[in-house]
Amino acid sequence: MSITIYEYPKCSTCRNAKKWLDEHNVEYNAIHIVENPPSKEEIKELYEKSGLELKKFFNTSGKKYRELGLKDKVASASNEELFEILASDGMLLKRPIVTDGEKVTVGFKDEIFQKEWK
Repeated sequence: MSITIYEYPKCSTCRNAKKWLDEHNVEYNAIHIVENPPSKEEIKELYEKSGLELKKFFNTSGKKYRELGLKDKVASASNEELFEILASDGMLLKRPIVTDGEKVTVGFKDEIFQKEWK
């Protein structure tokens, strides 16, 4: 299985996710989410395959999210507007985003990784 992990190297959650993948001998391609953020189309595809609400893709605890006052905007904006916002800055995306092209997980929880990536 070939998977891609969109991550931010300084993010402890991303480091924990990569450690889990390494410990379970899962090969992955790491993409720096700020230097090479996914495009609007890629985010849309990730969202559609994830089965999650679009708001789950936002890094709601991030400084950038708070600075831009996105809490109210996320609640009222259309999906198209939200895809635009997410594609505008990799720091707005919750991380890590892990995909094998078919399924997608957002964030890191051991039990979800056990189910999806082992």
